[in-house]
Amino acid sequence: MSTRVSFDDLEIGEIAIDLDASEPDEVLEWAFDTFGDDEIAVVTALQAEGMVMLDMAVQQRPDIRVLTVDTLRLPAATYEYIDQVRAHYPTIRFEVIRPDAAKVAAMQAAHGPDLFTKAVELRLTCCNVRKVQPLVGALRGLDAWITGLRREQWASRAAIRKVELDHDHDGIVKLNPLADWSKDEVWEYLQEHEVPVHPLYSQGYTSIGCDPCTRPIQPGEDDRAGRWWWETGAPKECGIHCPIETGGFEHEAHALLGADQ
Repeated sequence: MSTRVSFDDLEIGEIAIDLDASEPDEVLEWAFDTFGDDEIAVVTALQAEGMVMLDMAVQQRPDIRVLTVDTLRLPAATYEYIDQVRAHYPTIRFEVIRPDAAKVAAMQAAHGPDLFTKAVELRLTCCNVRKVQPLVGALRGLDAWITGLRREQWASRAAIRKVELDHDHDGIVKLNPLADWSKDEVWEYLQEHEVPVHPLYSQGYTSIGCDPCTRPIQPGEDDRAGRWWWETGAPKECGIHCPIETGGFEHEAHALLGADQ
């Protein structure tokens, strides 16, 4: 068994300052020099940013572990796209994570199959069972995970650093190499490097999640307006990247931490 690579807040803060002006590939180089093959993974919902990170990671570590969550309610186009990604990157160790079937069944028995439309807390409970809990389990044993988060995506992400400690997942290192990238930079990379992109982007989708919770946006709307569009005043987050320990989303934390474990 390998020895876990870990940092405290002071150490990771200093590293984050050092890497703040670094390009994404330089952040990845630091990460791959620091963590072993089995201790780091790209975690992606296969959206544009995540695909940039996957492609960049493959350039440095062809057999990188890649984790994606199948909530069991993804659009049909996403399942087809998963096969396309596998074919395009045959050397990656691609893992599809799914929720516990018994927990999904119990949740639906208690609240119905479309509970997410009834209240924000029930939507967050659904996200928790289908997405957050499966990922929490998958991250156990890892020392670090790589995301495609960008600061300009949403207010809750405006302060993310390129390297930070993830206290919601046992203090492992969370890497956000694209933190200071713009949307245009993301799409320029995808086109320049001929990275396959999710087919729903061409149909007006700008943020893609579960099928019943995602729609194309209308002209002038924010890129995340197509997620849970029936909610008013709720954060456009599922809980995976929500900084629960800061108290920033009290009602979200209540729903997540109050859910059955």
